[in-house]
Amino acid sequence: MIITDLAATQAIGVALAEGIEAQHWPACLLLFRGPLGAGKTTLIRALLGALGVTGTVRSPSFTLIEGYPLAATTVQHVDLYRLNDPAELEDLGFADLLNGRDICLVEWPERAPRLTAQADLLVDLEPLGLLRRVDWQARTPLGSRLSARLPV
Repeated sequence: MIITDLAATQAIGVALAEGIEAQHWPACLLLFRGPLGAGKTTLIRALLGALGVTGTVRSPSFTLIEGYPLAATTVQHVDLYRLNDPAELEDLGFADLLNGRDICLVEWPERAPRLTAQADLLVDLEPLGLLRRVDWQARTPLGSRLSARLPV
C-alpha cells in the first residue's frame, strides 16, 4: 500500500488500535521494520494514542523498552536499534514482556531475528521520496484479524 502523508500513517496506527480493542486487548507481538525515517515511531505513537496512552510518547532508542500501563493491559514499546547482539534481549528481560498479557510493539526487530517467528503481525515501512510503502504480513490468526482492519 502506498501512503501519501502523515495522516495516512497515523490512520494505520489507529486501525491497529481498533483491531486490538475489538479483540478484547489480547497479548500480541507486532513488529515494525524499516529504515530510519520510515515512519515506524509515528505509526506506533498513533497506535498508542488510540489505545489511550496520554502524554509524550518517545521512541525508546536509549532505554530500549518503555512500558505504558493501561486499564486493560500494558503496552511495551521496544526499540532494538541500539542492540548489538540478540543475546542482549535476555539481559533486558525481554522474555518477561512476552508473558501472555502485554501488547509488545517492536521497532528494528531485524536486530533479533528470532522474534519474527513469534510475531503476530509484521509491518514493513519503506520511504519512497515523499511517499511511503506500507506492507504487512499476518503470521498468526490474531495477526490476520488485526490486518483485516487495516486500510487497503
